[in-house]
Amino acid sequence: MSSLASSLQHHFTDFKQQKESVVLGMWSFLIQEVMFFGGLFATYTVFRSQYSHAFAEASGLLNVNLGGVNTIVLICSSLTMAMAVHAASKGKNGGIAFWLVLTILFGSIFLGVKVVEYKEKWDHGLIPGIHDEGLRFDHETHQPRPTGFWLYFALYFAMTGLHAIHMIIGIPILATLAINGLRGKYGPEYYTPVEMTGLYWHFVDIVWIFLFPLLYLIGAHGAH
Repeated sequence: MSSLASSLQHHFTDFKQQKESVVLGMWSFLIQEVMFFGGLFATYTVFRSQYSHAFAEASGLLNVNLGGVNTIVLICSSLTMAMAVHAASKGKNGGIAFWLVLTILFGSIFLGVKVVEYKEKWDHGLIPGIHDEGLRFDHETHQPRPTGFWLYFALYFAMTGLHAIHMIIGIPILATLAINGLRGKYGPEYYTPVEMTGLYWHFVDIVWIFLFPLLYLIGAHGAH
């Protein structure tokens, strides 16, 4: 109980007041994140309407199977994150660590698959700023790419890259929570860090749920 009591900051009267402040701060942060990613989604929508053919052709070069695997992996990570929050609410310290380690594992698998995807783009010369010539001309037919082809991959790497950065930031936080869980720092009276990190992780997962069909499915379908 002493470890729980030490988690109450001096400028709060009790855990309830502290949690209310933290929840307000987290939701304010997530709203800013929604606006940030919303701008990217809006940009993608505008340019896709202008270069629909180019976006469809470029989307057809993505690996839908790997994208689908990553979608399943992230959904599983959301489940394990929710289980970690539930374990924390019940004061099950071992359960907290177990479910968080599984969440880290799923997150690491996602990033590993994303590295494989990025490597494929590198091998095919589709990295904006590095392979600009390959993005202008098909390396097999040597025919010019449609206008907007380069723009699609610029947005692809910007959107998926920023999403991956959010996951990279989240993994060490999850690891810290798992260690603290084993040390008995959370219990039914106080598990706010686990709960708030859960909100963050679910947000990151939701962003991918929108990215996957937008980048992998809609354009590719239009190309056939």
